[in-house]
Amino acid sequence: MRNFSEDDPAVPAMDRVIAKAPSWRRYWPYGAAAAAVLLAGIWLMIAGGGRVYRVSMDQVTIGTVASGAFEDFAAVRGTVAPFITNYLTTDQGGTVKQILVEDGAIVKKDQPLIVLANPTLQLEVAAREADTARQMSEVENTRLQLEQTRLDHQKSLFEIDHEVESLTADIARDKRLFEAKALASATYEKDKSKLAYVLKVQSAIQVSHGKMEGIRREQLAQLKTTLVRLNTNLEAARQSIEALTIRAPMDGQLTALDALAGQSKPQGAVLGQVDSLDRFKLTAQVDEFYLGRVRTGQQAISSINGRDYKATVAKVYTQVSNGTFKVDLAFTGAVPTGVHNGQAVEIKLQLGGTTKALLLPSGPFYQDGGGTWVFLLDGKTAKRRAVKLGRRNPEFVEVLEGLKPGDRVIVSSYSAYQNIDRVELESK
Repeated sequence: MRNFSEDDPAVPAMDRVIAKAPSWRRYWPYGAAAAAVLLAGIWLMIAGGGRVYRVSMDQVTIGTVASGAFEDFAAVRGTVAPFITNYLTTDQGGTVKQILVEDGAIVKKDQPLIVLANPTLQLEVAAREADTARQMSEVENTRLQLEQTRLDHQKSLFEIDHEVESLTADIARDKRLFEAKALASATYEKDKSKLAYVLKVQSAIQVSHGKMEGIRREQLAQLKTTLVRLNTNLEAARQSIEALTIRAPMDGQLTALDALAGQSKPQGAVLGQVDSLDRFKLTAQVDEFYLGRVRTGQQAISSINGRDYKATVAKVYTQVSNGTFKVDLAFTGAVPTGVHNGQAVEIKLQLGGTTKALLLPSGPFYQDGGGTWVFLLDGKTAKRRAVKLGRRNPEFVEVLEGLKPGDRVIVSSYSAYQNIDRVELESK
């Protein structure tokens, strides 16, 4: 094959070969245009305030900052609860033998409610009673022996006293006879010697009697203590049998009954509860945001059956669960009637007085932004603004710094704006 070149005279001028242009010369205008667009976008983002989110106007809620009276309260939802609740617990475990009342029944104090059976306990108590009876019998026999010993000593003392009195009388008579020469000297001296001996014996018996009486009193005191202990143990044994019958601890309504015939219940099991019927309280779950501001004695107003009732915070449970903590409120003044346990109640819990403040309508924005920033409107553009917010109630949030009266703020949810610097509002 023949190769041709531009200088070859055999190649006509109109068929000259043209060299192909480099690739970069053909595509550089497109790359330049793309770079220009990117730079322009970056410049617009920086100049316009960073990351932008566009949203329809009808999808946001706008609130206006204004001066006004701020009422410091928390609106919570509570329930009616019995003022007193006593739980039915088993002092002794056993099998449910008989249920004497139904759940929801009105009961009287000490009324039998549930009967348990515990054969093992009953045998133990019977054995304990027999052993206690034996020990009590031994104690009684010991007491009788001590009493008999005391009587024997007393009898000995009486006898020696009587002998001393007789000898004393005889010696007085013998003295007169001896002085009248009617009694021999030996006889008189013998009677005097016998009296001296009997007096020594009397003194020894008296000393012995005193010591024995002290010992007897100590032993009787110990026996009395033992007897009291045995009686206490016997009573405890009998009460353990009596405890197998669960009784109502007070007048009220039996609720939450958890017992079926034949069920085995361990010691300490809760079988139900008895609620007071004539007195009620309120219980409410309060947002943990208010934990440091709720105290006992604070006032509240509850709306029940279309009427308002006053109450005070009686107890604050500081344990937080699922973002809330529990409070108990006691009624003051008029007490509602015709209510039932578990009835829902709207409660207005007063946290402070009414003060003049700069107010922003409340909304989901507070939870989403943590109350440290908002989106402030300027025309149809809302820019992120750092703020300081204070107290809040269901209607308003107190503005401390960062906003002024007349400012318009997006108060709807910020969940989609967490990493956004500017929100553009578009007409529908």
